[in-house]
Amino acid sequence: MVETTGGGPGDGTAEVLDRPLPDGVRRRVVQIVSDGFGGLTVAELPAQLRQYARFAANRRAKFAGNAMATALETDTLFRQRIGEKLREAQPELTGALDSGSPPPAADPLDVAAAAYVLRPTGWVKLVAAAGEEAQRADAERADEESRAELERLREELDRARAQTRAETERLRAELESARKEAESLHRKLRAAHSDVKRGEAALRKTHAEMESVRAEGQAQVSAAESEGRRLKARLGEVEAALEASRRAAREGRSVEDMRVRLLLDTVLDAAQGLRRELALPPVSVRPAETVDAVEPGRMTPKDIAARALSENDPAILDQLLALPQAHLVVDGYNVTKTGYPQMPLEKQRLRLLGQLSQLAAQTGAEVTCVFDGAELAAPVLLAPPRGVRVLFSKPGVTADEVIRQLVRAEPPGRPVIVASTDREVADGVAKAGARPVASAMLLKRLS
Repeated sequence: MVETTGGGPGDGTAEVLDRPLPDGVRRRVVQIVSDGFGGLTVAELPAQLRQYARFAANRRAKFAGNAMATALETDTLFRQRIGEKLREAQPELTGALDSGSPPPAADPLDVAAAAYVLRPTGWVKLVAAAGEEAQRADAERADEESRAELERLREELDRARAQTRAETERLRAELESARKEAESLHRKLRAAHSDVKRGEAALRKTHAEMESVRAEGQAQVSAAESEGRRLKARLGEVEAALEASRRAAREGRSVEDMRVRLLLDTVLDAAQGLRRELALPPVSVRPAETVDAVEPGRMTPKDIAARALSENDPAILDQLLALPQAHLVVDGYNVTKTGYPQMPLEKQRLRLLGQLSQLAAQTGAEVTCVFDGAELAAPVLLAPPRGVRVLFSKPGVTADEVIRQLVRAEPPGRPVIVASTDREVADGVAKAGARPVASAMLLKRLS
């Protein structure tokens, strides 16, 4: 049995190693434990080593080296079992250690590792001797390597010195050549410097002449551009007048005739409307009746109460639209975004135009609704409702400008009402003679 191996008082189990195990000896010990590890059952292994039972020998040595070294040192039974496996694997070496005379030709590290596992009498000396021998071998190897490195460095130094001397001679020759070339270049540089000064003077003169020519050319170009812009503007005016003339000729009447006749119709309708509104009887007033006096039983103007309407009362809009030849101009998106901004633009337009069509039918007034063309993502396919003229501003022109053009196109004296909350639009059309009303008033009237 394993338990009988090396357990008497005369063996080396009582000896203690007073220094760390040399690295070389430790590696051989771990290899011995790894080789004997596979011949033991799981039950014969210490608990901390059982997880490595299925590992290969090289993987056990790599991952379980510390654990195996610790178990070998602390678990006497495990060490005895490993020692038994070592006796079976290396009978000559272990037999020589048991007899106290290790073979002289054996590797000191193998002898020390086997002695560490078997613990024969004097194993501590064998381990220490192996460690000293390994250190001495390492020192000799390091000394040999140092001598070889020193010799190599000496050879490299000699080669470097030779190269340095050759390089120094070459650089001296190149320096002499460069000095001569520098003197030649210096002479050429002085000559070139003189040429550069003469060239700079000529260049300054040329620049002055070019600046003069450029200034004169720019003045001529500016004058030509101004004249071109003036001619283009004049041409645009002539073309617009020609187009208006052509359009008036096609229609059989001129723009001025149309404006005069429209104003005349407005005055006549206003007079007739005023006569109907006041229900005027035939003229029966006599000159004597025009004398200012108070007749018995008559009320003076002071006794008649004044009547007024609120600024936001839709009745004002009704009174304005009841005027003869009234023209209502609506700032479309200004009204819709005041009344129902949450709706899509298409539905805003349809709702407003439907309500304006009803208003036009009720009042008989001319109604024009202007929308901003910049709000459109694509051309609108829209059939204008009955009684309502629908206009979209052109690219680069706002709906406000179209409204101002519509007001300026009307003859003075015709009642024009503009529905918009935009203060700039309201002020502009008011100066042109139109009557601005708030979008809220129109929305209240439409509702």
